[in-house]
Amino acid sequence: MIGVLAAISAAVAVAAGAFGAHGAAGPQQAEWLRTGGLYQLVHAVAALAIMGSARGPAIILLVGAAIFAATLYAMALGAPKWLGAVTPIGGTLLIIGWLWAGWIYWRG
Repeated sequence: MIGVLAAISAAVAVAAGAFGAHGAAGPQQAEWLRTGGLYQLVHAVAALAIMGSARGPAIILLVGAAIFAATLYAMALGAPKWLGAVTPIGGTLLIIGWLWAGWIYWRG
């Protein structure tokens, strides 16, 4: 199931990036879409790469990327700016996922 979610996440990221490049209402909205898309895509690929040996961290990376990107996407589409206060929760989960993966690989 991680692979399916990671593939969907990557597809959403590409769509968000494309919309940011061609349909965003302004430069700030385009930047939110670009940043969200980049983080979501990178972490979808990372989750695919580690899902066999670090399942927990892969899930955390997908959840963190979803929260991080979704809040940026929502603001780009007109949601209230206070939603940006939620974005760091996703970023924190990304950091936790990477550190957890590093711990798993360090323990070997």
